[in-house]
Amino acid sequence: MQKKKLGKDGPELTVIGFGAWAIGGPWQFGWGKVDDAESMEAIKAAYENGINWIDTAAVYGFGHSEEVVGKAVEEFRDKIFIATKCGLVNDGKGTALNNLQQQSIRSEIEASLRRLKTDYVDLYQIHKPDPNVPAEESWETMMRIKEEGKARYIGVSTYDVSMMERCGKVYPVQSLQPSYSMVKRDAEIENLPYCLQNEIGVVAYSPMQAGLLTGKFDIAKIAEDDWRRKNPFFAEPQLSNILKFVERLKPIAARQNKTVGHLAIAWVLKNPAITSAIVGARRKEQVLENINAAEYVLSDDEMKEIQNLITEFAL
Repeated sequence: MQKKKLGKDGPELTVIGFGAWAIGGPWQFGWGKVDDAESMEAIKAAYENGINWIDTAAVYGFGHSEEVVGKAVEEFRDKIFIATKCGLVNDGKGTALNNLQQQSIRSEIEASLRRLKTDYVDLYQIHKPDPNVPAEESWETMMRIKEEGKARYIGVSTYDVSMMERCGKVYPVQSLQPSYSMVKRDAEIENLPYCLQNEIGVVAYSPMQAGLLTGKFDIAKIAEDDWRRKNPFFAEPQLSNILKFVERLKPIAARQNKTVGHLAIAWVLKNPAITSAIVGARRKEQVLENINAAEYVLSDDEMKEIQNLITEFAL
């Protein structure tokens, strides 16, 4: 599988990474029940078929995702790149709260290392800004963790340019993890150009917009406790509009014997700022389908055709 360098001096990551959000199981932002054995089989299938990195977070299932990842990669830990995140913690009642205080970050990295069954994290990321803690303060803690060898690289998720600039004055930011898809393109305005110019790696999450761009999405079939049921992005009339847009994408993908999901991933990877797309999976079959997008390169004409549809549907 094709690889790209993460930032200025980072490792070579495959252009598709395994997203471990959904395998965390039920929690505040869960995707319904999961089978841990199936999750582990999916992770191993990803590794065996060329994907060389996994993205998880301490908050996914409040530690469960990391535990599953740790068990799945135990036999090949030194051959897989693991990225995880800190900064969102359980308040004791099942609600994730921001906490980027030094003591909390310190506690989180130790807990993540235990769950992942490892002595170090390849990429340690701040999950979300904490309005109560200066960016410079939390980033300095991250820098210390890297200096101590508990993280090889450090990055941020959902930060804007001003936050990255503040962090950069303390220590270089290796990577940014933004949400990015055909129907959620805010990152194009400032974040992606800034990262490209400053050689900051970008690992985009939700390239298929949490299932909306797969060509198979049906809100009626997702679990009752699935976070998408309460998220306004999946509400009407936007939901129907996006699904009609997806139907118009199908013929474009079909010309290359691909699915709309493949097209959605390929569209994200077309942006020169993107290092890799994080693609979630809960089963081996999903992994094997997702990897077919890795070598799918959209032509300029196809990109124009897609842009015309984006404009037509006012997305």
